[in-house]
Parts: sequence; C-alpha cells; structure tokens
Amino acid sequence: MDIVYVGVGEFLTSKTPGQTIRTLALGSCVAVITLDPKSRTAGLLHVALPDSSINKKRADERPGMFADTGIVKLLDEMKASGFDGTGALTIKLAGGASIMGINNTFNIGKRNVLAVRKCLWRYRLGAVAEEVGGNISRSVSVDIMSGRVIISSPGMGDWEI
Repeated sequence: MDIVYVGVGEFLTSKTPGQTIRTLALGSCVAVITLDPKSRTAGLLHVALPDSSINKKRADERPGMFADTGIVKLLDEMKASGFDGTGALTIKLAGGASIMGINNTFNIGKRNVLAVRKCLWRYRLGAVAEEVGGNISRSVSVDIMSGRVIISSPGMGDWEI
C-alpha cells in the first residue's frame, strides 16, 4: 500500500489506485476530506488556523495553513484532478479538539471547525460526516479507491466516518 502524508498546512488530491492519503496528530487542526465518486478523486487538507488575515504573507506561501485560503486551494486542486463541478462532492471533517488548556482560552479547535464550515457554505457545501471537538488527538487516513475515511486515536483504536 502506498501512503502519502499531508503535513500541517498542506493539502493533496489523488486518484491513484491503491494509494492512501494520511495526516497525523490533529489536535486543534482540522482535516477537510473531499471525495468525488465520479472522478474517483480524493483530497485532504490539514488546516491549522481559521483566518488568513492574521498573516497574509504566510497565507500566500502556505494557503493550506488557513481555513479560508486552504478550502479554495483544495477545491481548485479537486477540479484540476478531475472534479468537474457537477454531481455530489462528499465532504468529511475531523479534528478541531480543545487541547490548548483546561480553560479553552483561545478555542482554536472550535474556531477552526466553524471557519471551515463557513468557507464550505460559501460554495454551498457541507460535511456529511464529522468527527470534531472533544479533547483527543486524531489521525486520518483516506483510501482513494474505496473512499473510506478512517480515524485513529491513541488508546481509542480506529473507526470509520
């Protein structure tokens, strides 16, 4: 099996048979998974922060770091990989945990989830499945051929969304 890793602030699309796209250790970060059954293309974005207005230069260099710029780039990559804009694009979300402190002072995880949803709504898209919030770290694997999305968390095992 061929596994391709997506790091923080990165995104990737693929339609390579036998390939799995994977991202590790989502805390407050959010994974946005896109699946197009028509072109058999899958995408994965690892969002770290909600809004690119805090650092425009960084957003230009690494648009995947931010929900608002990362969603745009992921959808552009889906189109470049074969998604023609017609038919159903399946969206799944994972991550957005509150791990930065007991008081949830910054609520980065919650803010990331809300920002991702807001950006998707601009395109009239919404998630059909979510594994978000809480206080656990999650890793995500997307099987290109089947479209299965598997979540893993230390001490909790694996489950599908």
